[in-house]
Amino acid sequence: MSHRVTNPASSLAVPPCGRDCWHSCFGTSAAPPGGAGWCRTYGSAMAISETLETSHTDHSAKKVLVTGATRGIGRAIAEELGRDHHIIVGGRHREAVEKVVSELPDASPFLADLSDEESTAAAVSQVDSLDVLVNSAGVNAASPGEIATQTREEWRRVLEINVIAVADLTRMVLPLLRASHGDIVMINSGSGFLRTPASGGIYAASKYALRALTHALREEERGQVRVTSIHPGRVNTDMQAEIQAQAGRPYNASEHLRPESVAATVRAALEASSEAMIEELSVRPVFRR
Repeated sequence: MSHRVTNPASSLAVPPCGRDCWHSCFGTSAAPPGGAGWCRTYGSAMAISETLETSHTDHSAKKVLVTGATRGIGRAIAEELGRDHHIIVGGRHREAVEKVVSELPDASPFLADLSDEESTAAAVSQVDSLDVLVNSAGVNAASPGEIATQTREEWRRVLEINVIAVADLTRMVLPLLRASHGDIVMINSGSGFLRTPASGGIYAASKYALRALTHALREEERGQVRVTSIHPGRVNTDMQAEIQAQAGRPYNASEHLRPESVAATVRAALEASSEAMIEELSVRPVFRR
């Protein structure tokens, strides 16, 4: 006699209720303490838990698209996750992308100018399945300056990459991520989390906009796709060195986070258990300025 029936509300197999079922499923002839209703509820919860466990905490190899994967934080994320996942290496320059692909155990290229819709769509068309999207590509303002001195062109350039391109790529791959009950990780910044300093308006505005986008996306996709926002403080990258040089400050790498530390937080978010979602995480250097 079969002990599995279909629950029409969830299309999940659950045990029928009764003393015989209890004995078969739990190894005792004692009736469940809450009666038949408890057994049905417990069985449904167990089945749902098993389904979510498979979708979000199956640590077998996944397909992970990392944008900005040829340098800095994106490169560190690709290397960290590349130890046990297939990495789709995102970047604009073929030589740089192919170099990273060749150095990872299992990887493929995603060559696209994310500021160009057609270029992005062409790259997405080559991806037939996806488990994780890590939006790591980003740009800073060309030079620090008060809002009174920044041009419309510069605002458009930064917002295009840091916000619009992120939203559009996410839109394009969402069907794949819904199908896999996957994850989206936004690499944001402390500038999208803390009070904005003078002369940092353009970059901070783009990161606060990205944070708002992420909050909305998380609620829209809740129960289908997990959405995490990671806000690193100053990280030892070539981009950070440029920022400090523009500000006329000496650069000391030991005062900054390592990119590998940020990559570790991405792994932690992806490996959270099925009932959990790390929604927002700030990671900052311990050095006191």
